[in-house]
Amino acid sequence: MDIFQSPLMSLPGITPEEYAYLQQATTGLNEQQLRNFLMIYGSRRKQPSEILLLALIGFLGFAGIHRFVIGQIGMGILYFFTGGLCMIGTIVDVINHKSLAFEYNQKMVFESLQMVRMGGGF
Repeated sequence: MDIFQSPLMSLPGITPEEYAYLQQATTGLNEQQLRNFLMIYGSRRKQPSEILLLALIGFLGFAGIHRFVIGQIGMGILYFFTGGLCMIGTIVDVINHKSLAFEYNQKMVFESLQMVRMGGGF
């Protein structure tokens, strides 16, 4: 199948790394399972630009919002009460926003695949 005809390319803002990971993870799914997976995963995934924007909001005094959004509640609370670890943590997260989003999306791939393989999904 051509890369541009792949249903995985329907995800907005997909990176080559994410595409390769998804292609490997969805091997063995039939067409219906793949559609269900894309619907579930597409609603859960975060784009790096979204994480970047939320991390930048940390400079305005609302540090840690991006950590809450990616499910790291403890780090979000720590960032909130320490001003993004005195802004150093926020700066590091702004630089590493792509890897934060990719790690979160990897977890969502696993959860979405579990839902699809259990036959549910909705």
